[in-house]
Amino acid sequence: MKRVLDKVDDRILAQLAENARLSHNDIAITVNLSRNAVRLRIERLERDGFIRGYTIKKGAATPDSEPIRALMFVYRKDRMRGGDVLRYVRSVREVVACDVMSGDLDIVLHVEAASVDRIHKLWDEISALPEVLNTVTSFVLTRAKDAPQASWARARADEAI
Repeated sequence: MKRVLDKVDDRILAQLAENARLSHNDIAITVNLSRNAVRLRIERLERDGFIRGYTIKKGAATPDSEPIRALMFVYRKDRMRGGDVLRYVRSVREVVACDVMSGDLDIVLHVEAASVDRIHKLWDEISALPEVLNTVTSFVLTRAKDAPQASWARARADEAI
């Protein structure tokens, strides 16, 4: 017969799910049990199959690191037809801006990703689209200015108030 979990077991499981490296003592303080009682409960949870193992969550080396930024210049085979390219890039969350250009350039994508590998994968996906003739990608080395809203847009917003 499978054992029913009580509220203390649920709290222990929730804490371990959040951080599996918590010490028995840290958990004991939050659930108002002794360190030894927590250890015994965790062993029982493991034995009964409520805890099947411990794992890690892979992440960036530093969670507060800046994203890797790149500009991707996309040249379409036919500038007048090529809506599929625009529809595709609108669905990609790493594409933070998409500018359709006049002149020699066709489309400029502003990309922000967690890794160079992700930008490379995006490049593979975009360059493989049937309507794409060519792409050129340049990585941003330094951002000299980062304005959330252009000054003229702020002035127009102030006028509206």
